Amino acid sequence: MQIELNEIPVSEIVKEYKDDGEGGVVGFGGKLDIRPKYQREFIYNGKQRDAVVDTITRNFPLNVMYWAVRDDGGYEIIDGQQRTVSIAQYVAGDFSFDGLYFHNLPIDKKKLILDYELMIYMCSGTDSDKLEWFKIINIAGEELSNQELRNAVFAGSWVTDAKRYFSRSGCVAHQIGKDYLKGKSIRQDYLETAIKWISKNQIEDYMGKHQPELSAEPLWDYFQSVINWIQNTFETYRDPMKGVDWGTLYNSYKDKKLDPGKIEEETAKLIQDEDVTNHSGIYPYILTRKEKHLNIRAFPEPVQRRVYEKQSRKCSICKKEFEFSELEADHIIPWARGGKTIEENCQMLCIEDHQKKSAK
Repeated sequence: MQIELNEIPVSEIVKEYKDDGEGGVVGFGGKLDIRPKYQREFIYNGKQRDAVVDTITRNFPLNVMYWAVRDDGGYEIIDGQQRTVSIAQYVAGDFSFDGLYFHNLPIDKKKLILDYELMIYMCSGTDSDKLEWFKIINIAGEELSNQELRNAVFAGSWVTDAKRYFSRSGCVAHQIGKDYLKGKSIRQDYLETAIKWISKNQIEDYMGKHQPELSAEPLWDYFQSVINWIQNTFETYRDPMKGVDWGTLYNSYKDKKLDPGKIEEETAKLIQDEDVTNHSGIYPYILTRKEKHLNIRAFPEPVQRRVYEKQSRKCSICKKEFEFSELEADHIIPWARGGKTIEENCQMLCIEDHQKKSAK
């Protein structure tokens, strides 16, 4: 990996500056992706934007910026996007500072701004080298998410196309998936989730494999299939469905014959069960039958201690005496068979007997 520090004047940065109206912003003679298409929208407020211009007009130093050198000879900003956009927009006359637009300034003040040199580290090397370095330097300003860092490392036609589906406010992925996914599309959360699902959590491997491709349509088709499966399997939408690991469930159960009517009946019953403390876990539980997803309400310690004394400090099965900390509370009638988390249904068992009972 090679890291090189460069001092580049504003005049060079803003050369051929262009905002295409679809989120894509370029500069540096068209060679720099200041903000690639479908990446996070400009988020600096007026006060932050003015602070950037003020720093330059006073000839104070701005924080160092970081660019990735791409294989095609172009560049992409890793850190410094908002500052660069602020500078370019001011020089282009998009906003005024201290009551004056850039074109209102006298020649000497214009020259001061255009001659101002930005400190820029340029990084080139393997994808894994760049990703590791970007994670290390991602410590200031508006921090990039892990997926934004990956997008920079694996930049190309595939990433650009994927962002079209997943990475803008109101994008198509947000329109059909907002009720089921957490996070924000503009911070690349939707894109990260979709790739995580389809790749079985091998995100970087998947992106590296598909980087040379022109279209991300297979990823979009997969995402639509997941959402359609959710809606067809679980008939009634409920708030706890947001954020469930749907892709993993889809990958395992998409070909299983499921009865949506029975699933809805059981879901409603579990929602009303006061022993179920994690309602989001109802959906994986219904498919996997693993009670760990439900966080079944535990017996309160006072109940456990009363039962411990009633049992004469002995395990209810082997009848051996133990310290309280050596016993575990157990449902006499298992929760799955209708047993409730009440004192009358509690027994204290040694670890060995509890494991044997749970395995039956």
